[in-house]
Amino acid sequence: MSYLIEANGLTKQYDRKKPPALNALTLTIPGGRIIGLLGPNGSGKTTLIKLINGLLVPTSGTITVNGQAPGTASKAVISYLPERTCLQSSMKVQELVNFFADFYADFSKEKAYHMLASLHIDPTSRLKTLSKGTREKVQLILVMSRNAQLYILDEPIAGVDPAARDYILKTIIANYNENATLLISTHLISDIENILDDVIFIRDGSVLLYAPAERIREEKGKSLDAYFREVFTC
Repeated sequence: MSYLIEANGLTKQYDRKKPPALNALTLTIPGGRIIGLLGPNGSGKTTLIKLINGLLVPTSGTITVNGQAPGTASKAVISYLPERTCLQSSMKVQELVNFFADFYADFSKEKAYHMLASLHIDPTSRLKTLSKGTREKVQLILVMSRNAQLYILDEPIAGVDPAARDYILKTIIANYNENATLLISTHLISDIENILDDVIFIRDGSVLLYAPAERIREEKGKSLDAYFREVFTC
């Protein structure tokens, strides 16, 4: 079986005097799944995400995306939403749409404008004039307007009010490539657990649990959020 992501003995050490951020992590992720990457602060989630995206180089071990080491080819199939907005604030929303359309061959302007309209965002507005939550919605729309094989969303709903979270999650599900994998890192587990196929619990740079979400609920007799709290407060 071929996997979309394969990590073998993946280790990332920032400081030799401290434990590694990732510790010989081994993981395989197939296509066509919605997966929650879950763990407390400092567990290694962001480091793993950056390694998948080729933004960091492993200290040891290997990682491949679609059979290739992270690089130009892998970045062409990954649509990545970082935790912090990285868009140029002086640009208009419509200028950002055009920029993404020029940069990514799989970007759909039609999809982007449909989502902007659904979320009542004026495409002629400059990013700097929008609220923090709306700026994050714009970045999410740009990410979800691609026809990628792997979507990586780092805290996609952390900056929006609770009333908008369900709508944004529906927007994500309605607009991603269903044959792709959607990897979501978040602390707001109760808000996303109903859309997850699988969950990965990560702690101290290692995979603690990787299993189908429904199996965990059946075996543990509780929600993913409740089980997460039980595991990580011990």
